[in-house]
Amino acid sequence: MKKTFVLDTNVLLYDAECLLSFDDNNIVIPLIVLEELDRHKRRPDEAGKNARRSVRMLDKLREKGSIDKGITLDNGGTLTILSSDKITCPFPADLDLSTVDNMILAMTKCLQETNDEKVILVTKDINVRVKCDALAINCEDFNKHKIIDKSEGLYTGVRRLAAPQSLIDKVYTDREIPIPTEIMGEDLYANEFIVMKDENSGQGSAIVRYIKKTNTLRLIPEIKSSWGLIPRNKEQKFSFDILFDDNIKLITLVGKAGTGKTLLAASAALEQAFSKDGKYKKVVISRPVQAVGKDIGYLPGDIYDKMAPWIAPIRDNLRYLFGDDKDTLDMYVESGKIEIEAITYIRGRSISDAIIIIDEAQNLTTHELKTIITRVGENTKIILTGDVDQIDNTYLDATSNGLSYTVEKFKEYDIAAHVTLLKGERSKLASLGAEIL
Repeated sequence: MKKTFVLDTNVLLYDAECLLSFDDNNIVIPLIVLEELDRHKRRPDEAGKNARRSVRMLDKLREKGSIDKGITLDNGGTLTILSSDKITCPFPADLDLSTVDNMILAMTKCLQETNDEKVILVTKDINVRVKCDALAINCEDFNKHKIIDKSEGLYTGVRRLAAPQSLIDKVYTDREIPIPTEIMGEDLYANEFIVMKDENSGQGSAIVRYIKKTNTLRLIPEIKSSWGLIPRNKEQKFSFDILFDDNIKLITLVGKAGTGKTLLAASAALEQAFSKDGKYKKVVISRPVQAVGKDIGYLPGDIYDKMAPWIAPIRDNLRYLFGDDKDTLDMYVESGKIEIEAITYIRGRSISDAIIIIDEAQNLTTHELKTIITRVGENTKIILTGDVDQIDNTYLDATSNGLSYTVEKFKEYDIAAHVTLLKGERSKLASLGAEIL
């Protein structure tokens, strides 16, 4: 049986192509949503871009007929623009219809009462979904990019397995071994780390990484330091192992504040770009600007001045790594060897011979990250860092943000690797704050 989906404005702002995501069901867009799209279309961010794309798509669909009467989509569904004056049933008395959200709720309620089909409001607004329950309105989130099972959580990149001591000894002797029969049944992902513990005593251990191309387990090498930074725990050692692997071009580091993800990425980037045997010509660093709810266009100065408030955490890490040698850091920045770039401009480039660091990547949509990753040229490594529990983008959550989506989508490919960092190393207070607050 066909269903009728009523779309909230935020769904179109999140994904302009959402009209193609409802199979052969009916889609209703309240006329007031078009007013909202018109208000958002001048925004310079992804939401503004999607507002413009949505309006263009609707304009294109007008060629098929009258949208107010309903037109047939290519997937067999229908699309209708619905004005409130076509609603014949009374609106709920306790709804203030001067607000857009309440008007959409009222129209959905009336459609639900006057249609034989199941009517569902699709919105990414949590408060609207709560109101739906109060009004007995069927309601759903738009889950196109949610691929994570909440019961399992985000892929960590690490697993722990019991193994005989003989196998652990063999790993240390040979450094790299074929997949042993003891763990043949394990469904391993590319570049996944395995902490092997002696199944009897629990004393002996070895840490290996699964190399999918050769179907082997490789003992991770000891990396003493990178640009003066020494790894302090197992997860940081895992991170260095993949950061310095030339075969891995996409690295995702996830962890709470203070786990060192950004500092690890920056130190590895500097070491590989500016050391004696550096493999890259420059380091490109960026992060989303919507995290603090401002647009860089409203700030004075050039691009570096505009980016300064958002890039300050990365600059702090760079200053820490350079120590007292501030002149060298300034020289690298002024010469373009270290580029501090806005996300908007990265998406329009083709970057080669570089290491790209995207900090706070959990605030990017899947589409934004796709456009960034597809900018990567030859001999370029991209590092995404973030904390999926600290999302500032209104339309994203821990399971639908671009960083989580990228982690899950790339975990089977040997060109990518992921580590979830668990232990805070900034300070005892910072670690405790991240844990209990």
